Amino acid sequence: MLQCLSPSRRMVLRISWLGRKLQLYLFCGPGSGKGTQCSNIVEHFGFTHLSAGELLRSEIKSGSENGTMIDSIIKEGKIVPSEITVKLLQEAMVKSENDKFLIDGFPRNQENRLSFENVIKISPEFVLFFDCSEEEMVRRLLGRNQGRADDNVETIRKRFRVFEESSLPVVQYYDSKGKVKKINAAKPILEVFEDVKTIFQSYGPKAA
Repeated sequence: MLQCLSPSRRMVLRISWLGRKLQLYLFCGPGSGKGTQCSNIVEHFGFTHLSAGELLRSEIKSGSENGTMIDSIIKEGKIVPSEITVKLLQEAMVKSENDKFLIDGFPRNQENRLSFENVIKISPEFVLFFDCSEEEMVRRLLGRNQGRADDNVETIRKRFRVFEESSLPVVQYYDSKGKVKKINAAKPILEVFEDVKTIFQSYGPKAA
């Protein structure tokens, strides 16, 4: 059962249908390998990657009234309301000519999940759970040498706790419905993606 696992050992991919549009939702504990696996899924299976964080930042850079409001909310240290992020995701999906989407960074909590499902009217087909120890994720974050100011042990562990408190209940919700599938993300990148490909084989490779 999921309750027996370390709560910060998390990277989750949720798959669901919106009409004929296949959506894959990505959740992860920091350092679980999100960026690499996102790139692999996009490259090999033809998904469009939509990052909630990037959409918010792009809206801010646009200088729109909505972007100014989002910027103010973030600068005040508040959480951007779910309806704003849901609207940005919807607009991005409509603009795309693709019918398969990898949505990253949303929903982050149960309130996000409820808001998204109430608007989009979806229920995930299953949850793909990437399991990686907290110690391994710390090692990866400290060793990635990207010059990030938040890559120190104390801040990293705080990020784990935030993920545990906010996103873990979403995982547990779907686990209670028997929809969680688990993959060992502590293995080398190529081996992890081989496991991912097994899950995705029914969707076929990206069109040439």
